Amino acid sequence: MESRHGIVILDFGAQYSQLIARRIREHHVRSLLVPYNVSIAELRDMQPAGIILSGGPSSVFDEGAPHPDPAVLSMGVPVLGICYGLQWIAHAMGGKVEPARQREYGRAQLHILNDSRLLRSLPSPLPVWNSHGDEIVILPPGFHQSGKTETAVGAIENVEKNIYAVQFHPEVRHTAHGDQILANFVFDICGATPDWTSKSFIEHTIKSVREQVGSGYAICALSGGVDSTVAATLVNRAIGDRLRCIFVDNGVLRQNEFTAVFSSLEHLGLNVLGVDASARFLTKLAGVVDPEQKRRVIGNEFISVFEEESKQFREAGFLVQGTLYPDVIESVSVKGPSAMIKSHHNVGGLPEKMHLRLVEPLRELFKDEVRRVGADLGIAPEILQRQPFPGPGLAVRILGEVTPERLNYLRAADEIVYEEIRDAALYESIWQSFAVLLPVRTVGVMGDQRTYGYTVALRAVHSEDGMTADWVRLPYEVLERISSRIVNEVRGISRVVYDITSKPPSTIEWE
Repeated sequence: MESRHGIVILDFGAQYSQLIARRIREHHVRSLLVPYNVSIAELRDMQPAGIILSGGPSSVFDEGAPHPDPAVLSMGVPVLGICYGLQWIAHAMGGKVEPARQREYGRAQLHILNDSRLLRSLPSPLPVWNSHGDEIVILPPGFHQSGKTETAVGAIENVEKNIYAVQFHPEVRHTAHGDQILANFVFDICGATPDWTSKSFIEHTIKSVREQVGSGYAICALSGGVDSTVAATLVNRAIGDRLRCIFVDNGVLRQNEFTAVFSSLEHLGLNVLGVDASARFLTKLAGVVDPEQKRRVIGNEFISVFEEESKQFREAGFLVQGTLYPDVIESVSVKGPSAMIKSHHNVGGLPEKMHLRLVEPLRELFKDEVRRVGADLGIAPEILQRQPFPGPGLAVRILGEVTPERLNYLRAADEIVYEEIRDAALYESIWQSFAVLLPVRTVGVMGDQRTYGYTVALRAVHSEDGMTADWVRLPYEVLERISSRIVNEVRGISRVVYDITSKPPSTIEWE
């Protein structure tokens, strides 16, 4: 993938690296996140308007600390270092970095000094967000200090070499005017063009898919979620009926989901084959309690079903997948390609087994960008605003063995969560909201009789892309209605609890 004169971010392993890419795109400028050790030849081929060096957990003195090719600083392209990026620039260009006398984590006040090109037009002092244990004690030759906090050098610049660096994180919302700092770099310093829009993406992608597929045929495994639906619609716009879609009922979908989703896909004009394979999936899941084994069982069985059904489309030479940019990033560590991809991707391993060439029209996009592209494609809001649903479905929301009885309990409880969140006008503002069936029975009392039913945990989180998440402070009255309805309407469930942990340390799903 080329940056086409956008911004390339070298990733040193920071928790905020993806956030930098997102913030650049919010200014409608293309951004690309690559490992720190990308070669200079590859960087030149990307033709970036500017380069950002991300933060990272390492010290420049650590054994095995990430050190990119120093030639990145002499490519003639503007460079912005953030946190570790600042320390590496100082270290590589003849300055001196030492362990900080007083580490800075959290909020600080940045006092802007001198005439700063990067920090121009910003108020001083400026609230910023720090996270560092090292500091600059001697500036590299040719640099001047453009900002400081109470304890450390906060920003440096070398205007002649077009190199800028800050010790804080402008990409996080805790830093005041962080977007303006990034805009100063992207537009005033790099001269980037704000041409990254959903409409331009659609035009470019349709043209690219036509060139890739040519006169061939493609197949797509649809889940009914946002990603696969938008991917299929894009490819359908490119090659029409030469795209054949397969939608499989794996037995662990939500209540009435197979029928509702199949109908919506047909209304989009997609050529869809619906396959009810629920019985064979549940047979394979019988007795399985380990969450990773559940994922493997569902993934392997999906491949088997897909292989069988795709024989109807022997002419297909391409496989369409709804791979997103976070999936691409997660499959490449800061030290190079990783051998591990998320085990719950529905069609992981499929291309190798079926010898199909991959078509991934969304691999440059984050989730919110996918929704904007879908809207410009005319896809109905009720499809685009669907909350993410895990590939293994309800199997990873039933802790322990997946049985028809437990599925019935969870489907009924989950439908109540959906209805109440919808009725409270909260659905579209929440990243995910769902029920989890726990392998825990508790005592209850109903109608003067003792009961002994299952426990359900409610989960609702806010997130931008699923990489981090915070639990939603649902109104008490909404929680009360959900709890009351589940206990009264779902025979077999006697207790409801609410999960109030964030990601990290917890994941969004329980398994």
